[in-house]
Amino acid sequence: MNSSRPYLIRALYEWIVDNKMTPYILVNAMDENVRVPEQFIEDGKIVLNISPNATQELILGNQFIEFSARFSGAEMMVSVPSMSVLAIYARENGQGMMFAEEEGGDEPSPIGPADGPVQSKKPTLTIVK
Repeated sequence: MNSSRPYLIRALYEWIVDNKMTPYILVNAMDENVRVPEQFIEDGKIVLNISPNATQELILGNQFIEFSARFSGAEMMVSVPSMSVLAIYARENGQGMMFAEEEGGDEPSPIGPADGPVQSKKPTLTIVK
């Protein structure tokens, strides 16, 4: 299955914008293929305003989030792999979602016949505040 992260990012982006708030994303700036303004990276992370007023040509794709924006007056093309997004939230009230920062993201591991019988695991819910 495809990762659910890009779908959740798009849904939360739309929800935040529909509620007339400002969508921000928290990005692991140390991941490979992240293209962001390096002068704004703090502790290996960067917060980006992805509101319609702050970006041009925003694409919330399955593999990458891409847009053009101005940073200190200079225009820059930003590109962030969807799996490098650690959170999306509304600036005004902090509501949104954090994602697990794990190697390989939330992609399932392949299971082959040599792995033995597959044991089903009861699903669990986690409360995210």
